[in-house]
Amino acid sequence: MRDVKKIAIPEYDAIEKARRHVIALMTGAREAVTPLTFTIHYPKERKHMPDCFRGYILFTPENCINCWQCAFICPANAIRMKKASDNRYYPTIDYAKCIFCHFCVDSCSRGALRATKIHDVAYRDMDEMLADTEELVENPDVHREDERYVDYVLNEDDAVIKREKGEDRFFVEIPPPPDVRFVARCADPESCLGCRICEHVCESGAISSVVVNGVREMRIDEKKCSGCGLCVKECAMQILILVRVR
Repeated sequence: MRDVKKIAIPEYDAIEKARRHVIALMTGAREAVTPLTFTIHYPKERKHMPDCFRGYILFTPENCINCWQCAFICPANAIRMKKASDNRYYPTIDYAKCIFCHFCVDSCSRGALRATKIHDVAYRDMDEMLADTEELVENPDVHREDERYVDYVLNEDDAVIKREKGEDRFFVEIPPPPDVRFVARCADPESCLGCRICEHVCESGAISSVVVNGVREMRIDEKKCSGCGLCVKECAMQILILVRVR
C-alpha cells in the first residue's frame, strides 16, 4: 500500500497573517464601494444592449409593400403571410421557430419590420408563441423591474475600468430607409408565354393582360407598381426585371 502524503500547510508569522488580512479587507471594502465585477443584479438591473440588438420584432403595415421577402428569406420557416381585410398579406411570426437572425428585418426594403431590445418574453404555452399581425403592430405590454442598465468600460488589457449605469429604451426609433423606388419591366416581351402568373401574383394590380391580334400581351402600370418583385420571382421565363427609377 502506497503512502499518501498530505499537502503541507504553509506557516505564516503574525506580521504576514496581519498583512494578508488587511489586503482581504481592503479588497472587500473596494468592491463594496466601487464594484468592478461583471455582475448584473437581474431583473433589477439589465445589461446594456445596442440599438441594433436582435430582439422581439414589430411591424408597421403602412410601410409594407407585400413583397413577401421576409417569408422567403426566413431560414427557420417561422414567418407566414396572413390575408387581411384589405385583401393584402401581412407577416405573422412563430416565435417557437424563430432564431432571431433578423434576416427579415434586414431584407425589408421599406422598413416595415423593425427590431426591439425585448428578449426575455414568457409564454404560457406553445400556441401563444405565434404572434399574429395584430400583435406585431402594437408595442407589447412590458412589465419592467429594472431601474437602469449596466455597462462595463474595459482598458486595452480587457480589465474593468469602471461600471457605467443609465436608462435603457426597449423601443428604438431608427431612421427610415432611403426612398429608392423600383418598378417591374419586361426585358424581352417576345419571349413572354402569356401565362399570366405575374398578373395573378401582383398585389398592387399593376399588371394586366390584353389580347391583340390573337396574341396575349402583358402590360405593367408603373404608377401602380410597388416594386415588390413578386412577379420577377415567379416569372417562368425570367424576363421580368426590377428597374430603379427616380
